[in-house]
Amino acid sequence: MSNPLAIAAVTSTLRNLLTAGLSADPDLQDIVVTMLPLDRARVNGSTNNQVNIFLYHVVPSSAWRNLDLPGRARPGETSAPALGLNLYYLITAFGRDNDANRPFSHQVMGRAMSTLHDHPLLGADEIKAALANNDLWAQVERVRFTVQPYSMEEIAKLWTGFQTEYRLSVAYEASVVLIESARRITAPLPVLTRGEEDSGITTHPNPLSPFPTLDQVTAPNRQPTAKLGDVLTLIGRNLAADQVVIHFSSARLDSSVKIPAESPATDTKLTVTVPNDPANFPAGLYTVAAVLSSRGEPGRTSNELPLAVAPVITNNNLPLAVRRSGRHQATIRLTCSPEVRPDQRVALLLGSREIPAAPRAARTAELSFVVTDAVPGTFWMRLRVDGVDSQLVDQSATLPAFIETQKVTIR
Repeated sequence: MSNPLAIAAVTSTLRNLLTAGLSADPDLQDIVVTMLPLDRARVNGSTNNQVNIFLYHVVPSSAWRNLDLPGRARPGETSAPALGLNLYYLITAFGRDNDANRPFSHQVMGRAMSTLHDHPLLGADEIKAALANNDLWAQVERVRFTVQPYSMEEIAKLWTGFQTEYRLSVAYEASVVLIESARRITAPLPVLTRGEEDSGITTHPNPLSPFPTLDQVTAPNRQPTAKLGDVLTLIGRNLAADQVVIHFSSARLDSSVKIPAESPATDTKLTVTVPNDPANFPAGLYTVAAVLSSRGEPGRTSNELPLAVAPVITNNNLPLAVRRSGRHQATIRLTCSPEVRPDQRVALLLGSREIPAAPRAARTAELSFVVTDAVPGTFWMRLRVDGVDSQLVDQSATLPAFIETQKVTIR
């Protein structure tokens, strides 16, 4: 682990390492190691041998994200993860007299790369001596330097951004630097006993949940939606109880509608009838849950499953036939069950067209649809209320077929 001085400690240690390695060459006794931006590295007319270290990029270490520091948080405790960073340095070489008589910059670069090649890992003593008050030397991972090849395009972007001329450079990655979070550890108290009289934890040999669970709700005749008065079959497990009540819930209702499950009920199967109450049980999307109660035991509630309750077109003269007016409009009037509320979204799907219903001021079972640009022909129709369509396909047949009464002819 290390404190926020970790980045500065890496840079200072790198400077000391290069200074020692380059000074060992008799031809480079005048070497200067700087840590300046690229546009200010070679200023004031300096012409001596020089190496500039520039930290140009810092990225999070993907290997250390969301990991607790070893030894900081004990099992059962929670601590904020360390900030793991990879540092990218650009090392630039400058030669004596700007390489007028001898390519000193090449010699400087060769010596610098040789030093880092032979010394790729920073030692604890080196880091400790490089910068006061840093504790990077104590982190669990050692800092390693690795050469990073980069393309001519990347080189051009980097130097152009500093508006200075390119000089001989090489990039290195320093990985990994860990900065410890300042947030405190959350340490719960030790557990004294497990279970009643320290009998241990309660295990359940069956991998399935021991709680009441609904897996499937099916409507009659394999239909994807249910109608008022349909008998639903609920398939699940752990459904046996002295009393089972099915709760139908919807955003259109102020409270759930509670209907007792029908007999016989088993541990895996329940049946219930959708309330046949056109005035108080609107079409739309519902959730269904089973509430089980037995004598001497607290009530238990199953999970919820979705249920779509479809509207039904109830006109006496189905299939319908209407005539167009002089402006090529046709008005289709339908009666439906259950009744439609003023705030419900209602439309007639006529073939592939969607025709919105005329506005309604109160709850009603009579709907009107104005078809503009109506063309003569016979069209299949579906009434859509809150996203649920009336049944158009007979799924009980050997092969699914359209219900012949669900169409309208425009003349």
